[in-house]
Amino acid sequence: MKRLIIIFFLFCSLVNNAQLSNELIWASGTFYPKMIRGINSTADGLHYTSQKKVDGTKEIIKYTYTYNKKVATLFSSSVKDNFNFDDYQLSSDENWILLASEKESIYRRSSKSFYYVYNLKTKELKSLSDTSLGKQRLAEFSPDNSKIAFVRNNNLFYVTLSDFNEKPVTKDGKINKIINGATDWVYEEEFSIHKGFEWSPDGKKLAYYVFDETNVKEFQMKMYGTLYPTHYKFKYPKAGEDNSLISIRIFDTQYDRHFVFDVGNNPDIYIPRIMWSKRRDELIVFKMNRLQNKLELLSGTFSMDTPNNIGIKTKPIYTEKCTTYIDIHDNTSFINENEFIWTSEKDGYNHIYLINYANGTEKQLTSGDWDVTEVYGYTSQSKKIFFQAAKSHPTKREIYALYTKNNKIELLTEKSGTNEANFSKTFNYFINTHSSADTPFEITLHNQKGKLVKTLEKNQVLKNKLLEFNLTNKEFFTIPNEEGILLNAWMIKPKLLDTLKKHPLLMFVYGGPGINTVNDAWSWNNYFWFQYLAQNGFIVVSVDARGTGYRGKDFKHATYKQLGKYETEDQIAAAKYLANKPYIDENNIGIFGWSYGGYMSSLCITKGADVFKSAIAVAPVTNWRYYDNIYTERFMQKPQDNGENYDINSPINHVEKLKGNYLLIHGTADDNVHFQNATEMVSALVNKNKQFEFFAYPDKNHGIYGGFTRLHLYTKMTNFLMETLMEDNE
Repeated sequence: MKRLIIIFFLFCSLVNNAQLSNELIWASGTFYPKMIRGINSTADGLHYTSQKKVDGTKEIIKYTYTYNKKVATLFSSSVKDNFNFDDYQLSSDENWILLASEKESIYRRSSKSFYYVYNLKTKELKSLSDTSLGKQRLAEFSPDNSKIAFVRNNNLFYVTLSDFNEKPVTKDGKINKIINGATDWVYEEEFSIHKGFEWSPDGKKLAYYVFDETNVKEFQMKMYGTLYPTHYKFKYPKAGEDNSLISIRIFDTQYDRHFVFDVGNNPDIYIPRIMWSKRRDELIVFKMNRLQNKLELLSGTFSMDTPNNIGIKTKPIYTEKCTTYIDIHDNTSFINENEFIWTSEKDGYNHIYLINYANGTEKQLTSGDWDVTEVYGYTSQSKKIFFQAAKSHPTKREIYALYTKNNKIELLTEKSGTNEANFSKTFNYFINTHSSADTPFEITLHNQKGKLVKTLEKNQVLKNKLLEFNLTNKEFFTIPNEEGILLNAWMIKPKLLDTLKKHPLLMFVYGGPGINTVNDAWSWNNYFWFQYLAQNGFIVVSVDARGTGYRGKDFKHATYKQLGKYETEDQIAAAKYLANKPYIDENNIGIFGWSYGGYMSSLCITKGADVFKSAIAVAPVTNWRYYDNIYTERFMQKPQDNGENYDINSPINHVEKLKGNYLLIHGTADDNVHFQNATEMVSALVNKNKQFEFFAYPDKNHGIYGGFTRLHLYTKMTNFLMETLMEDNE
């Protein structure tokens, strides 16, 4: 009788609620939130611009920060034959708009476009360069607004806006040989940079990277979309293999002179960042050793007395060492001619430091058992540093102001969850984007004290839509691992949990160094897929194991030289802990992950074969020997020096343990985690006579998307989970 009553109330609760489906989640756009695109502060800090689409016409609109009043429409796509643009830049003098059109992705961050320049005074739209020469990349105004630099066909150019005369900075660029002004594949992927040049503050010099890829081994991917499949070839340095040879050069546009920056005699180094300081003609180059546990900031200054093509002498202004590895960040700001802001984990947590490189002293400005996650900048007017931190909890983010005089910290955001700020140039205002685990983005305008000026977007339509679908909130909690360390976790249960039956469990994992899945933040369409599974009787859980971020250096670096070991142990321990819950079916536990998460799910279904019944691995690394050297060696050192740990925690070497159901999925054109990982895993499984399911998406990259691809993928995964984990729960 009690069971009948529960079922009756469950039925009644669903009668007036819409039902989720994969088609609704992945193909309809129903749950896509509204965002404000292309937010850019003007130089005066009093206005900002953003993109807006009105009745199919894309516009660039200028607003005041004060009360968010619209001032002007700077550009409309209807200006010339419904001209379509993808991105834009506004010159600091507000005389020009640089527009990127027909954008074409290259890799994760890089793209190429046809660039156009719009004169806000004459209302004239002109092509930046001869379109017959090909698309351009990375176009950017000089700080004095007189020129635009860009990269085309691996060479660096600039155009003078007074006459639109194009001048080459380099001429020796060649695909898969020499790259000028951009970065190679591995820098883009692992150091998160693809622009390889920086204008000097006076707009007269260009500092730029030169990558010599000649000795880097080439990787090929077969593309199947033609009658005779073609090969896409690019340079990809795998663990232990040779990198590009890198040099840093400076070009003086006034005198057509080149200078070479002296980075030392050891070619086996990384240069993850370059930037100009506040001193005249001083370039700062970040130099890192191959193992990424020593970082030097090199200073070099040139003058007109420096001969052409002669090396600029350098000296270190800051050095940091670590027994494990040092993360590269973008939290560096030179605030005057002698000091810069820096963040480091050297006290055990990531905190802000003020480095005086004139006298060699430093001052720690923040402290405590919490991590600074991003530094937005410094204002000399109020002598404050604005930053984001996981101060209240590793799953949350707040925006703070730090007074450098007394180290006082002021909270600027009130709502719990995840806050992300976009500050005006003068830091008098910021636009805050807030979300939480069950609440989509709300975008608000604030003054520098955090006071609300205006709500820009509440996403009320989407919030109302959510009420129609009988969703359940994520529950945050902790799970002890075998050593008693509490691991952060979230759980999604069916709306009305049937306590008289046991539910199958799906664990969602990523687990890579410093990356969390347990966040009090909106998680886009995956959120609805997990809700869909819960509506079909699943319990979904995600656990942040050792190695994940925002719990200090020791927790994050615990996996050093042994990727996969402790993360897998913690996921297995979490599964065992959850299996003891009276409403979870210990015989029907599955795990799903993508990329590093696919690596983890593959290890869990093999090393944890007695715990996990099913696993889905999408685009997994199956042996770190197949992955790129910057990422892999940062955490594992070279395979020549730590090969045993490469092999011990490779899923390929544990396939004989497989007992349950394994679904392996990969895109054949994955430039990041190569399809080779899947084929080697398949070979290992076949060699051990293990049955499994395998699906390849032709010509799809690491993201596996486009058209109905995501719908097909998630339908396939849903069916697999229903067939392998629900059979005893019907």
